[in-house]
Amino acid sequence: MNEKHHESAICLIALGSNLENPAQQVESAVAAIGQHPDCEITARASLYRSAPVGFTPQPDFINSVIEVRTQLAPHALLALLMEIEQRFGRTRRFTNAPRTLDLDILLYNQEQIHTNDLILPHPRMHQRAFVLRPLLEIRPDTHIPGLGAAQNWLNHTREQVAEKVTSLICYNDLAHLLPLRARLALENPAWPAAWPCIQGQKCCWNKQKKIRF
Repeated sequence: MNEKHHESAICLIALGSNLENPAQQVESAVAAIGQHPDCEITARASLYRSAPVGFTPQPDFINSVIEVRTQLAPHALLALLMEIEQRFGRTRRFTNAPRTLDLDILLYNQEQIHTNDLILPHPRMHQRAFVLRPLLEIRPDTHIPGLGAAQNWLNHTREQVAEKVTSLICYNDLAHLLPLRARLALENPAWPAAWPCIQGQKCCWNKQKKIRF
């Protein structure tokens, strides 16, 4: 198996975490990928907060997507991502379990690959709002081989909540965040202004009802 392509490839990678300061886990993972000599991060999306899928009694996730120009062949890139997951303490106790870090290749150029350990395009990327929203933020013209424009699939995920993390409510522990399944409560104008803070920051609230980490 060749570890490198003769020409660089453009790939899209999804990142997610819901344990041990998820926002920092995602930020650190982006840095780790960018430090590899055969990977150059060419675009990155904002952080998004999403409810867990499958196994729901667990903390909400922080997600993002990055675009990477790489000299690594698909399986070599997969091996790198799995090594980074391990470095960050990822364990696979059961399907959809809580995790310190999850890294998935979504697209590798427009290649279609189906092997025991790698399927591209990612087989569920068009079904997940927490993938499509950050993906479309950086690549609104994304085409998914065999499925068409990614934008056309966003409406199919309208029941899922994936909100951009921007400002202005601060929390000290993502494990204690109000689940997004109860998000409608945030639309109540009388929602309390006093929430615990993160890393010593002062709590704050505004009409936009956004979150800062």
